[in-house]
Amino acid sequence: MTLDDLFATIEARKTADPDSSWTAQLLAKGPEKCAEKFGEEAIEAIIEAIKDDKAALTSEAADVLYHLLVMLASRDVQLVDVMAELARRQSRSGVEEKASR
Repeated sequence: MTLDDLFATIEARKTADPDSSWTAQLLAKGPEKCAEKFGEEAIEAIIEAIKDDKAALTSEAADVLYHLLVMLASRDVQLVDVMAELARRQSRSGVEEKASR
């Protein structure tokens, strides 16, 4: 499964019955709850990175990616737009890009 596939599934869950899907439940609670969940998962990933537990970090990283995509979908931000922004930045050095902000 690619991130594109996962994002398409998340987008499809926007109209699903919240009783039938965890993603639909999150989306039904609104963007603020989606952002909160993303933050929780990011913290859990940080903890596993500090503990140097590769298996746990891998699992938490998957959670982070999933919840990031849910948060994006909750605000109607398309994954293709995020990928385009990454592609745009790839043509510049990280130092140069950071200085331009």
